[in-house]
Amino acid sequence: MKIIVIMKQTFDTEEKIVIENGVIDKENVELIINPYDEYAIEEAVKLKEKHGGDVTVITVGTDEAESALRTALAIGVDHAILVEMEEDAVQLDENGIANVLATVIKEKEFDLILGGNMSVDNGASQVGPRLAEVLNIPHIATITKIEVDGKNVKAERDAEGDVEIIESSLPILVTAQQGLNEPRYPSLPGIMKAKKKPIQKLSMEDLDIEEELLQPLSKIVECYLPKKKPSGRILKGDLSNQVEELVQLLCHEAKVI
Repeated sequence: MKIIVIMKQTFDTEEKIVIENGVIDKENVELIINPYDEYAIEEAVKLKEKHGGDVTVITVGTDEAESALRTALAIGVDHAILVEMEEDAVQLDENGIANVLATVIKEKEFDLILGGNMSVDNGASQVGPRLAEVLNIPHIATITKIEVDGKNVKAERDAEGDVEIIESSLPILVTAQQGLNEPRYPSLPGIMKAKKKPIQKLSMEDLDIEEELLQPLSKIVECYLPKKKPSGRILKGDLSNQVEELVQLLCHEAKVI
C-alpha cells in the first residue's frame, strides 16, 4: 500500500503567543508537528505495519520544517519531502498549499492520503478537502476509525456528537480527528535511523506551478488576542441572599436576563 501523509509544522500548543502590530511574533518559538497531523502519521504507520507498503510525508515550509520531517521519519515514515518556501516569500493560503501538494503528489503512486483534520494555528480545515478536489478523488473528514480491505475503505467520523460510517474505495483522502489513535513517541533506534534518511527537497521553481494556482483566495487581515475576562465574584451569605444577589447581578450588571 502506498500511503502519503500531508503534514504541517506549527507552534507548540503550550507556547505563549505574542502579537505585535497585528502579526504573530515567531521569533524563538518552539515548533512541532501539528497535533492533528500526528494522528495521521501514526495511522499511516499502523496501516503500513498491517498491510505492508511504504509511507511518504510531505510538507510545505521553510528549512525549519526539516526537524518535523525527521521526527516523522523516526516514528516509522519511509520517505520525506520538503517543498521549501523562503521566509520572506508570499504566504500561500489553503488554496495555494493544496495546489503545491497536488503538484508533488500527481507525480507519485498512492492508494491513501492522510492529513490532520485541521492545523492548530489557522484551524481552517481546508487543505485536505481542497487537495482531494484538485486530485479528483473522494475524501472523508474528521475520521476516528479506518479499515482498509483490499481496495475498499470503511471509516467512522464525527458527526455532531454522533458517529457516521462511510464506505468508499481507494484511492481516497481522509483527515484525522482526535480519538483515531494514540500517537507513539519516536524510539531511540528510530531517531538514529532518521538522521541518516535522506529528505527530498524541492523548490517552487522545481514544481513550475502556474502563478494563478498560487494566488490566495483568502487572507488574514489581523491577528489579535481575545479580551481578558474579568475575574469571577464569590457570593457570600446564606443561600437565599446569594440567589437574590445573583439574580440582581445577572439582570442589572451582566444584563443576560
